[in-house]
Formats: sequence, C-alpha cells, structure tokens
Amino acid sequence: MAEPGVVERGTDRRWRLRHLPVLLSASAALAVVAAVVGGVLGGVTAAVGAAAGVGVTVLSYTLTTVVLARADQVNPQLVLPLGVGLYVLKFSLLGAVLVAVGSTGWPGLIPLCLGIVAGVAVWTAVHLWWLTAVHARRPQG
Repeated sequence: MAEPGVVERGTDRRWRLRHLPVLLSASAALAVVAAVVGGVLGGVTAAVGAAAGVGVTVLSYTLTTVVLARADQVNPQLVLPLGVGLYVLKFSLLGAVLVAVGSTGWPGLIPLCLGIVAGVAVWTAVHLWWLTAVHARRPQG
C-alpha cells in the first residue's frame, strides 16, 4: 500500500479525466440545441446568449475538472483548498460578468442565464450517468 498522495507504479494516472470527453460531447450537443431553440424563440441574440451560457458552464466545469485532477495527482491534500479557491473565484467572476452584462441592457441576458442553467443540468446528469453506468462497472485493479 502506498503512502497517501503517492501514486504507485502502474496506476492509471488518466482515470481522473476519463469522463471529460463524454461530458464535453454532451455539452457541445447541448450548445447546438440551445442555439437552435434560442434562435427560434428569440432570434440571433437569444441563440448567441443561450449557446454562450452553455459555454460558460463548460469552461467553468472543465477548468475545475482539470485543475482538481492535477492537484489530486500531485498531492490529494491540495484538492480541498484548490477546490474552494476555484469555487470562490469562479462564482465571483460569474457574478461580475452577469452584473456587467446586465447593466448593458443586452437582450441576450436571459437566454445566457438559461444556457448556464441548462449546461449545469446536462453536465450534472451526464456526469452522474457516467459515474453509475460506466465507471462503476469498470473492473477495479
């Protein structure tokens, strides 16, 4: 048994990111659907806003996934402080961006927000599916 934080030889170092291609594919499909729905319901501005909202979520979640996977690989004790720091940073930036965009009166703000919500819902659902249907059924060891 290895010491905590030490990766044993032969250990699959990529397991922490193995789910990312599935999540990114689902999010890309959602961005297309969001753009089409936004375009049909509200025109070009709504299409751009909805797709951008999905993009904001994907960027945020991908950043967290990559940073925390790397932190866990280097030293698992880094995961909590980096996770909390990223959480505070991302929500501060998101709040600042939404306030800035809201102050312009841009009509794509509501579709942007709906795109963010849809992105969170789809990313979370696909991640849960991947954990229960794919990862849990993988042979361990």
